Amino acid sequence: MANQLTSNAEALRLFFTEDVYLVKDDSQNAFVEPVTVKAELVSHIPAIKPITKEETPSLPIVEEPKPKMQKEWNFEFLGKNQKGILILVNDAANKVSSPQGTELLRKLVKAIELTNNDFALVNYANYLDATFDDLNRVFSCQLLISFGVGAKTLGLAEQALHQMSKAEQTRMIFTANLHDLDADQASKKLLWATLQQLK
Repeated sequence: MANQLTSNAEALRLFFTEDVYLVKDDSQNAFVEPVTVKAELVSHIPAIKPITKEETPSLPIVEEPKPKMQKEWNFEFLGKNQKGILILVNDAANKVSSPQGTELLRKLVKAIELTNNDFALVNYANYLDATFDDLNRVFSCQLLISFGVGAKTLGLAEQALHQMSKAEQTRMIFTANLHDLDADQASKKLLWATLQQLK
């Protein structure tokens, strides 16, 4: 095998990029002068000019979206909501509805065998910007019966009137305002047939 020792500076620069020193070896009492191997670095990369503040490109500032704060609702309601049944009415002039509408609601609730303990009755006219999600967070709705408040108003997809529909875990029935419903026999019949499914 050929001698692997070399003193060729070009060959050594490939292996040694820093100064190399030979030091005194006490065992042989020999002293050698330090040898410097210089490595010339050839750069093919063009010099990069630093960017000054004036030359900095203007980038749009993107702010992180802030989490949407949920409005805290304090709904006034009648009943005790023990069965997760929410009844919405929509009457700006009355607490529930006109005398005719209130009587119709009393008959409907009695006919499907509900008591005041079973449901929560909310007049939506006092909370016009509340969505179904807002109501559901407070009342944990298993069933929603809405008199005069449309599905789109609550932020839901359009629903057929007087029919049972379902969104997530909540059954829903949307119908006309109680006062108007009292005078509409055809709508009352359709609603009654749907309410019979609740028994």
